[in-house]
Amino acid sequence: MSVEELLDAMPVPPDPYAVRLVAGVEEHQEEIDAIIRKFSAHWALERMPVVDRALLRIGVFELGWVVEVPTAVVISEAVELAKQYSTKDSGRFVNGLLGRISEHVRLEG
Repeated sequence: MSVEELLDAMPVPPDPYAVRLVAGVEEHQEEIDAIIRKFSAHWALERMPVVDRALLRIGVFELGWVVEVPTAVVISEAVELAKQYSTKDSGRFVNGLLGRISEHVRLEG
């Protein structure tokens, strides 16, 4: 099922920003995954908890392609969601990884 089909099947139209995130992650997933792999020392992307992987992909998309969202907001939102919906160590993991990535992505453009 494509992202478009998934969004069309929702009983209520999703928030436009959510649509932007989902479409952006889908469009840039190869680039996003390459960035995550580059900065996730000793962690294979496929072995990360699925929630962490999804939050990292969204966070990297926002850092790299949604420049109007401040870095601190991107990281803070991802960390809070990781704490709430993933493992007990996920908040720290997501925070550290997005922090390292943001130094590269936001400085390099």
